[in-house]
Amino acid sequence: MNNYKNLLSPITIKHMTVRNRVAMPPMGTNYGGAMGDFTDEHITYYEKRAEGGTGLIIVENACVDFPLGSNGTTQIRLDHDRYIPNLFKLTERLHRQGASVAIQINHSGASAVPGRIEGNTPVSSSNIPSKTGGAVPRPLEIEEIHAIVHKYAEAAKRAQIAGFDAVEIHGGHSYLLCQFLSPVYNKRTDEFGGSVENRTRFARLVLKAVREAVGPMFPISFRFSAEELVEGGNTLEDSLEMLEYLQEDADILNVSAALNDSLQYQIDANYLEDGWRSYMAKAVKEKYPEKVVITSGNIRNPKIAERIIEEGHADMVAIGRGLIAEPQWVNKVKSGREDELRKCISCNIACSGHRIGLNRPVRCTVNPSVIFGDTHKELKVNKATNVVVIGGGTAGLEAACTAAEVGCTTFLFEAKPYLGGLAREIAKLPAKDRINDFPDYLINRAKKLKNLYIFTNTTATIEAIENLKPDVVVNATGSNPLLPPITGLHNVVDKENEKVMSIFGFIKNIKEFEAMKLEGKKIGVIGGGAVGLDVVEYFANKGARVTIVERMPAVGNGLDFISKIDFLSMLKKKEVDVRVDTSLLEVKPNSFIINKDGVDEELEFDFGFVCLGMRAYSPLMNELEEKFASNGVEVVNIGDSVRARRIIEGVDEGRNITDTLKRIGTVSYTHLTL
Repeated sequence: MNNYKNLLSPITIKHMTVRNRVAMPPMGTNYGGAMGDFTDEHITYYEKRAEGGTGLIIVENACVDFPLGSNGTTQIRLDHDRYIPNLFKLTERLHRQGASVAIQINHSGASAVPGRIEGNTPVSSSNIPSKTGGAVPRPLEIEEIHAIVHKYAEAAKRAQIAGFDAVEIHGGHSYLLCQFLSPVYNKRTDEFGGSVENRTRFARLVLKAVREAVGPMFPISFRFSAEELVEGGNTLEDSLEMLEYLQEDADILNVSAALNDSLQYQIDANYLEDGWRSYMAKAVKEKYPEKVVITSGNIRNPKIAERIIEEGHADMVAIGRGLIAEPQWVNKVKSGREDELRKCISCNIACSGHRIGLNRPVRCTVNPSVIFGDTHKELKVNKATNVVVIGGGTAGLEAACTAAEVGCTTFLFEAKPYLGGLAREIAKLPAKDRINDFPDYLINRAKKLKNLYIFTNTTATIEAIENLKPDVVVNATGSNPLLPPITGLHNVVDKENEKVMSIFGFIKNIKEFEAMKLEGKKIGVIGGGAVGLDVVEYFANKGARVTIVERMPAVGNGLDFISKIDFLSMLKKKEVDVRVDTSLLEVKPNSFIINKDGVDEELEFDFGFVCLGMRAYSPLMNELEEKFASNGVEVVNIGDSVRARRIIEGVDEGRNITDTLKRIGTVSYTHLTL
């Protein structure tokens, strides 16, 4: 059953033996306490990944110098002995599950937000912000540099006392050490700036001080951005040269990429292929074969993970968001249950989008219970319960699977011949095909539930539902494109032989567009939200001359942080004509009449697209409430059929069918949970 002899083989690094080659890299969560302590929920989150078979868990970055070095709303801390007890509880619980445990220690430098560091001015190598529009830092004095070196050493020793098996020093991703390593930030003229030897001096001092603090047999990892992927930044060749000065005291080289202004290559955009960064790790491994090398980058497919190890690109693979989505990744791969993998779709909405963009705790689009796991399976029906779900999109499938998993006899109606709903449609876009992994998972999950009956190509009717004697009816009929009563729009949109389309019309014709020479074609897109930008990206990448029109002052409203950075970069790179504060007045067969500041303009196109979002589609809801709710049947409306939103809201509401079942008293816990 084990087809992954390399991926699942152990590896020994000094005194630490890791049970397999899968590492969970450090990812901020906002699960920490207000003062940076570890909470029990936070421990449980990591414990679930250890239970799932992960070999090495590298706990998220801990602050070595509070408040000046902190980042994140509730970043954990290692700047005082008071944090050792709870961290010891963490390592105890993870070790019980067989995992090896490291912790990353870090100083954020210019990436600290002034409001979070008690009004202090952030520090850096120079006065260059760590991102476009960021706070202007002050350069560190030499004595301050040496004081911070000492704080790294103290934090590493605390980690060792707290039971960690290794410690990682963060030298990438626009944090303080990176701000000295990268010529983008470092403009110093003293012994800490200029030459490669000087720019590596700070990190070298940190590595040596940490080694002295923890001793010769305690593994040290150094994480760095091998390719910074911004103009003037370090290239892979530059990083290989820098490592000549840094590798001596590092046992593990954790090869990452990017700076804040190229964040879509650090927290990988969904169009980047599985393992796309492994060429960087391969170059590091070839130059430093005695070091343990870790690679990362959208690794979802275990076959690709195995190949990376087998071909010597790296010794270990880091799976980050993939373990947020699927804590049981290793166990499922090991036991031959790959079809049950709940793969991350790299949407970046509730992980980085929550943490970086909104200061919220991390959540997940495809995993509605990130911290505690699939605890709904601890519930079981205490009497026969029938559930009918209308709609086989992601919300409806989650509701149906959840209901069946707690023991309900469940029926799902889907009018189309296939399942997956809007997710399946959007995944037809070449840059969005990773989205298919989620409906695939839900369908595979549904197939294994003998008490779940699915009827595709079947429109639900009141009579058909009534015949099933439901206790609960879930309406999950989704959404349709929003097409307002704009002059001329309804005469041409999605009509045969016309050039104006909605997002559904575009997707329907995507094979024709794939076969078409689009370079130089004039494309007009109305709507600067996620859907409109997907269309823009498609045509801009094919060399078309694209204009996007948005009524609001900026495009990308409501997008997650990473996607917004990526789209804005694309608009600039592809020289897209962006018209904001501009309204659509009229649609003609080959042009849009638009208006800005009271001035009308005719925007001609070869193809025009009206992408004004989606609207709820719920044709049966009134009848359902009239027929069933008055007769004691619970009627629940979920997902886009409530209002058009994202996959995450529908999936959460689908899982929350357990709340409905609890309310009507048909389920109870099989054992007491803590």
